[in-house]
Amino acid sequence: MESFEVTAGDLTFRGVATGPVDGRLVLFLHGFPQSSLEWRAQMAALADAGYRAVAFDQRGYSPRARPGDVESYGVVHLVADVLAVADDMGGHQFDLVGHDWGAAVAWHLAGRYPRRVRTLTAVSVPHPKSFRAAMAKGDQAERSAYMLWFRTKPDEAEEMLLADDGTLLRTMFGELGASADDYVRLMQEPGALRGALSWYRAMGPDDVNDLGPVTAPTMFVWSDGDPAIGADAAHACEEHVDGPFRFEVLEGVDHWIPEKAADQLNRLLLSHLGANQIPPNQV
Repeated sequence: MESFEVTAGDLTFRGVATGPVDGRLVLFLHGFPQSSLEWRAQMAALADAGYRAVAFDQRGYSPRARPGDVESYGVVHLVADVLAVADDMGGHQFDLVGHDWGAAVAWHLAGRYPRRVRTLTAVSVPHPKSFRAAMAKGDQAERSAYMLWFRTKPDEAEEMLLADDGTLLRTMFGELGASADDYVRLMQEPGALRGALSWYRAMGPDDVNDLGPVTAPTMFVWSDGDPAIGADAAHACEEHVDGPFRFEVLEGVDHWIPEKAADQLNRLLLSHLGANQIPPNQV
């Protein structure tokens, strides 16, 4: 893996890249409370297949990209960060892959900048409008109750998540082993968890009002053992995609798909990218 930094305005993002420099650019967006490390298995698989795989630690997660005000974590800024990294990598068009909050940002980017996104792969989290609709019915509101805690009591949440060397964080991850240690260490850095929680505090119900349907070829990967995302939100996702749509369900897998079902996701991702090939002079 190659390390890199990208400066956008007064923020500097750190990231990793692998694969041939002239390969087709695939940009990965991590979720909460993780980092670019969650994509190690996928990046290696894509690099072996000739793609240029890039992932970066997003706003709040990169040490020199942790604004102190909540407004700086609004979705418009999160999307702009991704475009800045893509521009630095020379990718006017790119394939976009996101998990958890990274998937939410990816949906917004694909819906607002359709000419930039060659293909979209969203993991775990469905289209924001699908998610918003599901919050009004079924059990999705109960599944997402932790978000209210993050939004309204960030000091308490931060203290409890980090207590006893991050015991509650480790419980969230389940059997992630050394990866959980990496993520806990990141969240223990000054300002990191506060920045990560600010994503929740900055989101609002009107964020999706002007979000159009996604026209890029899209694959949504959901796992039926995910405690955070229920079937209602997952199955309604297709309603917000006008382009070719592929829905894949992983049975018996929890929320942490990129690491706990790495081989399955790698196969799906390579299949999705391979089905949407482009001429060499358009890479």
